[in-house]
Amino acid sequence: MFSHVFVGVRDFERALAFYQPVLAVLGLTQRFVERERPWAGWQMPGQARPLFLIGAPFDGAPASAGNGQMAGFLATTRAQVDAMHAAALAHGGSDEGAPGLRPEYHAHYYGAYIRDPDGNKLCVACHEATG
Repeated sequence: MFSHVFVGVRDFERALAFYQPVLAVLGLTQRFVERERPWAGWQMPGQARPLFLIGAPFDGAPASAGNGQMAGFLATTRAQVDAMHAAALAHGGSDEGAPGLRPEYHAHYYGAYIRDPDGNKLCVACHEATG
């Protein structure tokens, strides 16, 4: 469905230090890091797309988090949701909703919500009945 999702960041090194361990919890692999640009991208192992990208905005203006914008990551287990939430908090993120069932979305939706150090909202969700 998506080619890529790009999230703007103000402090690339701080963002990289956040996203590397957080995305590793989901098994995403880093495809590249270009500090001179600066930007970095991750993908599912063995898949060229979609990519999740972070970097400085192309127009050179400071990055800012949008109200109502969110990137959602798919977890294969509820334990991955818990682990990503914990890793995000341990690496400078802030809590926007602790891991748990959210039956208002559907009976098996288990998710958590966080903000990265730049204020970008992220979700991680597992849609399986158990796990």
